[in-house]
Amino acid sequence: MLDPAITLFFSERKEAWLKKNIKTDMDEFEKKEQEQACEEVFALSTWLPNAARRAGQMSISTHPCTFSHPSARKNKNGYVSSMIAKNSGCCDGFLRTGNLEVEADALGNAAALDVYKFLTLVMEDGKTLLTHLEQNSELASELLKQPGTEADALRAGFLKMVQSDQENITSSKIKQVYFPVDEDEYHLLSILTHSGHLFELRKRIDHLRFSEATKEARECKKSNKYHETGYQDILGLTTIGYGGTKPQNISVLNNQHGGKAHLLLSVPPSFTVRNIRVPQNDFFTETLNPWHAKDIFFALQRLLKRDQNNINIRDGRDYRIQEYVDLVIKKMWQLRLFLSDFKGELPSSLNKEQQIWLYPEYEQYRIENNDWLDQIVRQMSRSVIFGYKKVLAQHAILLSDEELMLIEKVVQKNKEALR
Repeated sequence: MLDPAITLFFSERKEAWLKKNIKTDMDEFEKKEQEQACEEVFALSTWLPNAARRAGQMSISTHPCTFSHPSARKNKNGYVSSMIAKNSGCCDGFLRTGNLEVEADALGNAAALDVYKFLTLVMEDGKTLLTHLEQNSELASELLKQPGTEADALRAGFLKMVQSDQENITSSKIKQVYFPVDEDEYHLLSILTHSGHLFELRKRIDHLRFSEATKEARECKKSNKYHETGYQDILGLTTIGYGGTKPQNISVLNNQHGGKAHLLLSVPPSFTVRNIRVPQNDFFTETLNPWHAKDIFFALQRLLKRDQNNINIRDGRDYRIQEYVDLVIKKMWQLRLFLSDFKGELPSSLNKEQQIWLYPEYEQYRIENNDWLDQIVRQMSRSVIFGYKKVLAQHAILLSDEELMLIEKVVQKNKEALR
């Protein structure tokens, strides 16, 4: 008694053969002749020996070499070794061959595809026919016992599809990597494509994008209606084609998917440019660039060069210093907001009073204590003189301690704003 999967396989083959060979203008006798010929062609005693002879034209492989180059299978050294990876799965968190169960691929003569489909039929016990042949099970023995045939010869012929020579053969058309192992030794590694992973990825992406549930969710979005789960999409995909107009020349899985596979976006991460620099040693020389206050220092220079010393000049001087303080406060808040979401390690070389002033962890301390504030006021006052000298260079007027005290007096008025 044949397994239902085998019976269905031959039924489909017979139906396709009759559809091709029986013409509408044939009489009943001619049709009967064709039906008889069909039974003879697909009789197990006839078809199995023919299929066993052709099985060696196909090679089952998890990593077909033809994905690297369509002509890579055969060269002067013979056929490239058919690689069948049998790695065991492990919950190690890595995306690797053994951690994803996918069907094996096959490559070779496309005329032998029917033999591949036959051997990969899934029996009632969940195993493929090829597995039964490898294990020489009772099911396989019963199938191969046909009149006028030798069961062992048939089995050996079918198993050629999964057998390869002892010697590993590669091809110059496959990408090669020379990997050093000793001082003067190296391994020659051939980089192959795991087609099972490749097309499993395509199936999952297509399901994610074009399943009925996704279509329903898209329609809800289009008509501005609520949908319970919504849908997901993957952007930046690239579709790559293998084999051109003849995808069957690459592999069986490639032919089944029309020669098209999806590639995920693989580019370096895009970095967001910081609008503010985190100080390592000093806020006033690193985060606050003196050139940010260039216009303020040039306006201050014009006031300092005036010969008069009246109330208007002094108010103008204080106004420019206040402009500088406002700029510092703006930068202070920019940095505080940035550091509140900062995930890295904050610089420990920054002096303690500036850490208290800027770091989010000291927010409550800033509110309750004043011991750090006078030092920040003094450092800010000195930074006015430092920035002025930096920007004006040789045109800068030498400022004394008296000017420093005047600057500090303006800064002192902004103490509460610096907390």
